[in-house]
Amino acid sequence: MVMEGRKVKIVGPAEKLQQLEDDKIKPKELERNDVAHNIARESYRGYNSEIYTTISNSMGQHGEMAEGNGELLDDINQKADDRGDGERTEDYPKLLEYGLDKKVAGKLDEIYKTGKLAHAELDERALDALKEFPVDGALNVLSQFLESNLEHVSNKSAYLCGVMKTYRQKSRASQQGVPAPASTIQVKGPDEDKIKKILERTGYTLDVTTGQRKYGGPPPNWEGNVPGNGCEVFCGKIPKDMFEDELIPLFENCGTIWDLRLMMDPMTGTNRGYAFVTFTNREAAVNAVRQLNDFEIRKGKKIGVTISFNNHRLFVGNIPKNRDRDELIEEFSKHAPGLFEVIIYSSPDDKKKNRGFCFLEYESHKAASLAKRRLGTGRIKVWGCDIIVDWADPQEEPDEQTMSKVKVLYVRNLTQDVSEEKLKEQFEQYGKVERVKKIKDYAFIHFEDRDSAVEAMRGLNGKEIGASNIEVSLAKPPSDKKKKEEILRARERRMMQMMQTRPGLVGNLSPTHPSMMSIATPMRLPGARMPLRTPMPREYVVGKRKFDGGHQNPADVKRRYPSGLIGNGGSWGSLPLPQQPLGTNGEQWYMDTFSTWS
Repeated sequence: MVMEGRKVKIVGPAEKLQQLEDDKIKPKELERNDVAHNIARESYRGYNSEIYTTISNSMGQHGEMAEGNGELLDDINQKADDRGDGERTEDYPKLLEYGLDKKVAGKLDEIYKTGKLAHAELDERALDALKEFPVDGALNVLSQFLESNLEHVSNKSAYLCGVMKTYRQKSRASQQGVPAPASTIQVKGPDEDKIKKILERTGYTLDVTTGQRKYGGPPPNWEGNVPGNGCEVFCGKIPKDMFEDELIPLFENCGTIWDLRLMMDPMTGTNRGYAFVTFTNREAAVNAVRQLNDFEIRKGKKIGVTISFNNHRLFVGNIPKNRDRDELIEEFSKHAPGLFEVIIYSSPDDKKKNRGFCFLEYESHKAASLAKRRLGTGRIKVWGCDIIVDWADPQEEPDEQTMSKVKVLYVRNLTQDVSEEKLKEQFEQYGKVERVKKIKDYAFIHFEDRDSAVEAMRGLNGKEIGASNIEVSLAKPPSDKKKKEEILRARERRMMQMMQTRPGLVGNLSPTHPSMMSIATPMRLPGARMPLRTPMPREYVVGKRKFDGGHQNPADVKRRYPSGLIGNGGSWGSLPLPQQPLGTNGEQWYMDTFSTWS
């Protein structure tokens, strides 16, 4: 209701606000100040009791209207903003009571009203994260969540947390001057009609998170056991804009699928270029490798398929060298469940010190994956030190036929005073030794025949040579060089991505203890001078038992990685793969380059 001269016109509350803002009602047109209050109050009666009460209180508090009715208009606008579009849901007060900002609670309440999310679907973790988020950031996150396709999202609370994590990573990268990764591909997403037909035909489910798209697991009405090792294949070199609607029909031809997990990059919305497919039996996995490895999935695009084994082990670097196994187990058990073994290596010359890294072995791949996510955030410090966390590189187990021909022994735990001549003297008691190669604290003994090698292993394993008890085992034949190079490049990419999102670890600077941060000159690792704008040096990543720096053997390095193998003269790919035990008993293998193994 407004005054137009001596006439009265009835208008709605929205039109009333617009008229006030456009100054269509001026103070001089009102006969009395309290008339303005009455007009505004009566206009909002029945629409919103909160605004009605505000205007009524304003009449009692102000004897006269403020100049231009400004204060009254501010009160009305504020209450209108708080009210939003329509009435709030019954969950809105719960959000305010939980401690969320009014704007954030209002935005979340709007999502509730769309039906895409219910208050009961949010757990405390998501609400706590929203409460701690900056208001503008939380509003942006909720807008992204509202625009997302949630049709196949089963855990919406976890999905929202994933959106917040991605937003935080992008913001951190932007603050550090690192350009956010942008996909050059226009991602349209999967063909939903094809997905729907596949799900209806198979009866499988599809579960989508920010990090992966999982199809199946287990198949409908499955009564058998969970597939074991050898039933899963790794599929790499997948086009970034490809989704499961194209992959499922391809792998179905090889056997019954248990599940398919397409790994996604939340920063770009594309896939990460690889997926894991688990079959119900090993025969199907072998068929997939045979039929689909180097298969041209699109013109000029070939995928790679190989048998995959669940990795339960993490590599952790930059741990204090004065900590023992029990202390490490106690410390890392605080941060993630499922840890049952910590493997460390002590220096043969100083048994009280580890070598600055360890391997964490978990009960399952799921537990190891959770630990990697928690430990790799950069927020967790171990005794004040920034740690580096990555998957331990899987070591392929040779078949029995291959190992039956091996006549080379791997000897570890050697002290500095043990020379190649001394080793040859000890092992020649069991047969003719063709060659001895010592590298730091381990060595390879090449026998002329296998029987002599086996006899020497049984006779000298655990014996004291020098100042330490040695460990002797059959050496593992070298793996495929191409596969080794792919592992190196994959680890390099992971580490460089970590550098973009974690402060304090830049270029070829070594991780430092907080007490050393005041040193003016940054610490550099040993090795060749790194050219500008090159990938991170290999020594920084892990290095075989050499996280404290230094090459194992320059000549051996040159044999493994010729200068032209990797760009920039091979300066950053100069070390072999890190050695790791095959099991909890501490066995360890190394890839020698000696040409004759049998």
